[in-house]
Amino acid sequence: MPDEQMAAAGSAPVPPGTAPGAPAVPPVAPRPLDPIDRSIMRLLQADGRASIRSVAEQVHVSRANAYARINRLIDDGVIRGFTARVNHERAGQGASAYITLKIVQNSWRTVREQLRELPGAAHIALVSGDFDVLLLVHTPDNRTLRELVLTRLQAIPEVLSTRTLLVFEETDLLDPGAGPAAGPAITED
Repeated sequence: MPDEQMAAAGSAPVPPGTAPGAPAVPPVAPRPLDPIDRSIMRLLQADGRASIRSVAEQVHVSRANAYARINRLIDDGVIRGFTARVNHERAGQGASAYITLKIVQNSWRTVREQLRELPGAAHIALVSGDFDVLLLVHTPDNRTLRELVLTRLQAIPEVLSTRTLLVFEETDLLDPGAGPAAGPAITED
């Protein structure tokens, strides 16, 4: 990791010996985080390209300490990677929706793999409650969204029903320019 720039493209590394799509590794006990670790994570969530110097100054530790803490957070799997936050409207993806799905019992893994292949799929979660899966999608327009739901999603045999919730407006709570709702301030705790 360069001293001044923390940008790292892509997602989390796959643990050694694990093939993509292989069963998940048993969960590891959570790593206890102190207030400085939490502050570092909030800073990097707001700006994954922040320099080590900037992070160190804002959390009031040495550059070497900040560097070691960030590497430890990465090595322990607390930080899974760095990514860009995208303004979907400006990127030509002006229609967003959360789609709830009821699926055949015990079909989660099969359905999840098919949902990953959907154009515009941004987030997939297995949830409890009145439906089984929550899917966030971004599409160029409502016509494309309609086709995605009626043609692609409802054609998956394990999908019993869907409900589409259009997103009219959203606020990124990690966006420093979002005002008071932008998330907690960095403090010394």
